[in-house]
Amino acid sequence: MKLLIAEDDFTTRAMLQSVLARWSYEVEAVADGHAAWAALGRPDAPRLALLDWTMPGLDGVEVCRRVRALAAADPPYLILLTARTQKGDIVVGLQAGANDYIAKPYDTGELQARLAVGTRMVELQASLARRVTERDELILQLQAALAEVKTLSGIIPICAGCKKIRDDKGFWNQVEAYIQTRSLAKFSHGLCPDCTERLYPELAAEIRRNRPVLKPD
Repeated sequence: MKLLIAEDDFTTRAMLQSVLARWSYEVEAVADGHAAWAALGRPDAPRLALLDWTMPGLDGVEVCRRVRALAAADPPYLILLTARTQKGDIVVGLQAGANDYIAKPYDTGELQARLAVGTRMVELQASLARRVTERDELILQLQAALAEVKTLSGIIPICAGCKKIRDDKGFWNQVEAYIQTRSLAKFSHGLCPDCTERLYPELAAEIRRNRPVLKPD
């Protein structure tokens, strides 16, 4: 995972970069707040950031404010590095948009644990974003499917003799063919009693003979 270090002290920055690389982070290091703000504003911005509170140009708190003002759909996880440990200072940092803070001098075990939390949060965010995208794609597919569903309405010209239906292009179609192209209906074929009597009189007679007689109660 990409991780940004914004630290103006060269020694601290180099040490952090070395430690984080050993933890398999893809590290980008900058020396001031303006460079941090530029990095976090890119489309391919790192998903995690360690920001020193006190830096030339923009301090870490101002960088947090600017990043949160972007209102991105997948905002980065921001951790402030600070020697300030007063509750008031911590509140200021968190209200500016920091997700967490680490007091200097930092403990490597604590740093690793807090970064692990940040990594889990970023991965959860990405998973939720994917689900939203999949949901939106499904909605579009359903809308497209519904748009293809056709309904019959209005006056339909039908032949009084053969019962064919005339379509809007002037062609005459069998009833089932006309309806199937304009709805989701499917047809199964059979014979009504009247047609059975007319077309197959012997079969109709046999049916009548075998039909059970209904007795009144």
